[in-house]
Amino acid sequence: MNILDTAAVLLTLTAVFGYINHRLFKLPTSIGILLIGLVLSILLLLFGGNAMKESADEFVTRIDFNETVMNVMLSFLLFAGALHVNLGDLRDQKWVVAILASAGLLVSTSLVGVVSYFVFSWAGLDVPFLWCFVFGALISPTDPVAVLGILKKVGAPKSLETKITGESLFNDGVGVVVYLVLVGLAAGQAEASVISVGKLFLVEVGGGIFLGGVIGYVAYWMLKTIDNYQVEILITLALVTGGYQLAASWHLSGPLAMVVAGLMIGNHGRLMAMSDTTRDHLDLFWELVDEILNALLFLLIGLEIFVLTWSGQAFSAGLVLIVVVLASRIIAVSLPVVVLKRARTFSPGIIRILTWGGLRGGISVALALALPKDGSLDMESRQAILMATYLVVIFSIAVQGLTLKPLISRLLAQGNLDLKNK
Repeated sequence: MNILDTAAVLLTLTAVFGYINHRLFKLPTSIGILLIGLVLSILLLLFGGNAMKESADEFVTRIDFNETVMNVMLSFLLFAGALHVNLGDLRDQKWVVAILASAGLLVSTSLVGVVSYFVFSWAGLDVPFLWCFVFGALISPTDPVAVLGILKKVGAPKSLETKITGESLFNDGVGVVVYLVLVGLAAGQAEASVISVGKLFLVEVGGGIFLGGVIGYVAYWMLKTIDNYQVEILITLALVTGGYQLAASWHLSGPLAMVVAGLMIGNHGRLMAMSDTTRDHLDLFWELVDEILNALLFLLIGLEIFVLTWSGQAFSAGLVLIVVVLASRIIAVSLPVVVLKRARTFSPGIIRILTWGGLRGGISVALALALPKDGSLDMESRQAILMATYLVVIFSIAVQGLTLKPLISRLLAQGNLDLKNK
């Protein structure tokens, strides 16, 4: 099956599941598609004939989820997300976002890493200590895909949208760098010195941000010198595809480059380099790209159940780690409140919303599937981490995603979530 056949099957399934969800279940599109795909996959595994199960397993196994998400979808999703973030709103929330995306992510990584080591041991799984920290790194980045639509529908404060979006955009980039550092250390491929790790962070993170600014400015200048929305949309496509590949070839953070470039085009570019016609077409185009790719991504997550090796030990550990990840998230999101509460006020319900709204998504699954198979990590440990990741992500999207709306509505009704900028 070639790439066109695979794309045809995935797009057809996404369209059909999206239609079924819209007619019958009325769930948020991405969540509905994921749950339908997951339920049908489980039914196929339990009751499908051998030939049907083998065909489905072969199809899903052939899809390189990590390559598809990290090197294809992620660049478009991050750029599209950053494109609609108001830089003024982000500036107002800069310290909250910065602490969540840096210190908060490191705290979550460390807590999950330490506790997961004991959880895996309790379940009878001998997962090495450093690889538990790798699990902490891959499960800590949050994904705003399913959350933002819910926030807008219930009339949540704009500042809350900015906090969640800003954190997820930046902690995706930082989280991938932390993951790469820890995988290198765990696999014995990198030095464990502070200098070497600091140098890698400086090059990856700093270089990615700098590259994003440079290519964003070049694209901004090109947009400013013409008025043709077809060509201008092509310029933004070239910015995303070419810029991300350039970052990868120079070993810089592609995700952070896309976030910075998206912020520049979405703010300075939108205000000073686009006509009203271009602005309308560009917004519609990238919103459509965002919706289609998110739907495909959530379908893939639902289908990835076929690549799991099921075991009672790994399943038990995964269930416990759902609670561990949530507890670590509470501690991580409490950081900015504790640090900044003397300088500003926060709504009483902000910690609950940031905790419950910190969904895990495709990046976590992609990073788990990218764990090495070269012998540096034994297969039992690899499958245990993959199972735990999958269970946390499914719980996060299905349970947290579907119960976030009533939680926000209740907090708004109780006056525990102000509509002011907090």
